Amino acid sequence: MVTPDAEQAAAMLRSTEVRRLRATLATVLDDLLLHDGYGHIQIDMKILKRGQKEVVIACGKEYRFVIDYANPRTEEG
Repeated sequence: MVTPDAEQAAAMLRSTEVRRLRATLATVLDDLLLHDGYGHIQIDMKILKRGQKEVVIACGKEYRFVIDYANPRTEEG
């Protein structure tokens, strides 16, 4: 599996959209922990064509994020 270099990965993790994704995940987890009963969280990711990933957080509601993803395989040609 090829992963982005450290600089690309750090930039991706600092992006506004990734921060929103993390905040939403933390909120959903908090809600689930405070819920009086059973809970389930599902996270699905897929790679999109334009150097992006789609991340869907499902927990009763679905939260969809599209984040930029630096993939070296597409940059090498």
